[in-house]
Amino acid sequence: MRRTLLLIPHEIAGIPIFGIGWVLGLLVVAAVAVTIYQVKRGGSASRYWTQNGLLWAIFAGVIAMLLPSVELMNVRGEPVGLPIRGYGVMLLLGIVAAVGLALNRAKRYGIAEEVIFGIAPWAIIGGIAGARLFYVIEYRDSFFYGDLISSLKRVVNFTEGGLVVYGSFIGGFLAGGFHVVRNRLPLLRLGDVVVPTMFIGLALGRFGCLLNGCCYGGACEDNWYALRFPNGSPVFQDQLASGELVGVRLSPERDKIVEVQSRSLAEAKGIKPGDSVSQFGPVRSVELADPARPAEDTPFGLIAVVQGVEHYWSASDLPSSAQPVRGTQVMSAIGGLSLCLGLCLLSRFVRRDGMIMLVGFIGYAVLRFGMEMLRNDEPGQFGTTLTISQWVSIVVFFGSSITIAWLVSRPGGDSSGGDSSSGELAREASIARR
Repeated sequence: MRRTLLLIPHEIAGIPIFGIGWVLGLLVVAAVAVTIYQVKRGGSASRYWTQNGLLWAIFAGVIAMLLPSVELMNVRGEPVGLPIRGYGVMLLLGIVAAVGLALNRAKRYGIAEEVIFGIAPWAIIGGIAGARLFYVIEYRDSFFYGDLISSLKRVVNFTEGGLVVYGSFIGGFLAGGFHVVRNRLPLLRLGDVVVPTMFIGLALGRFGCLLNGCCYGGACEDNWYALRFPNGSPVFQDQLASGELVGVRLSPERDKIVEVQSRSLAEAKGIKPGDSVSQFGPVRSVELADPARPAEDTPFGLIAVVQGVEHYWSASDLPSSAQPVRGTQVMSAIGGLSLCLGLCLLSRFVRRDGMIMLVGFIGYAVLRFGMEMLRNDEPGQFGTTLTISQWVSIVVFFGSSITIAWLVSRPGGDSSGGDSSSGELAREASIARR
């Protein structure tokens, strides 16, 4: 786990990097240099700034106001730097890889590169919005409480995380599909081109989950496929909150001790089965905090109020890592890569437009339904043990299967993938350049 790959420091030589600082100064120097260059070329400085001043102002606003607001704070509330997140880096690599593969596949299907470049921004923005919306719907009780303005702020606060891969697929497909339909592009054929590439993005994105420590699997024996995440990871916090790491089992209502393991940390404190609980949860071990590091790097301890007595375990008293869990992030990444390779291979034999896209949908529905059985980080929905991702998988599976049956029943509809006629190639290129 490595949630933050790099922490850009708050200041160098006593001057902030962001805000009114080094980067803004470099932007001013760049603006002056560009203006001088325009004048030397015989252009008009006033005309250049009339045309481009708004863009420079947006850059300045981002540097001066937005970036300082997302810097991380230490335990004293002082800014210590801007994080470069592992999940974000892997997500970016996934987007680049997916677009690159889509460009390669487009050639075989007789589709101009401009079409892919036109779809990509829609799919990326729609994917991010869909991933967030899916998460908000799934954990709606954590967002919609209090007044409306506060709820909306929680919804748009991406800095605390909260994206779901399934939502990114749905949002990206709908947004990309809107662009395709609006421009009268061949939807089924483009789906065959793009959908396999989404799974290489999934594979890289899941390695981002591994770095972030999220999307972990259920508890398992400490074997070759098990993972142990450190203090601070989501699974460590969950196991700490459940009492597992101190050797207790709480009642479903979390108001009573049901079981205490022999020779556990809880037994050493004199905690016994049947004791009442009024508080039990993780807290930061502030006595171990490093003022030079973000507060989020401070390890977790545990506070429990049992039988009216407060007990505290510092991070130094607790295990250094969580109990082993299944490495579902790696499993899902392997599954995504396998889907990508399998669909690319299948593309060489399947001629009917839309079939590769729909087989990809079915493949991911099966993969995700199975992965949810190995994970335990999402609650059941609609009064069942099935997670929202499993419910969506069921809908996608049957919807795609019915659509395949409809496509097969249609007369004709075959296309030769990479053997498009020259007239069709010209038509695609013409559409792309509108």
